[in-house]
Amino acid sequence: MVTKEKLKDYAGKLMFDMDDKGYDRTLEEFETIEKHMALIGQIEGIEEVDPMTFPYVIYHSSLREDESKECLTEEEVLSNAKETKANQVKVPKVVG
Repeated sequence: MVTKEKLKDYAGKLMFDMDDKGYDRTLEEFETIEKHMALIGQIEGIEEVDPMTFPYVIYHSSLREDESKECLTEEEVLSNAKETKANQVKVPKVVG
């Protein structure tokens, strides 16, 4: 079960915060989702149905096949970097 304390903990781990009204609203939404999931769980034979990944049948695919190609050398990759350190691209720190 999702609680307000858990939501606050998860929000802190994701480095954001809401006011109490936002947490209450999110908690209500989770409760609604849990009720719907409980209803779905009561359907006979639901365990035997394969999970649906997309709700519509697709007759054509626009995705290309994965093909391995020649990779760039380490020197080529690092030549485009603004700053490098120990043969790695150095980027600014983003997490406090």
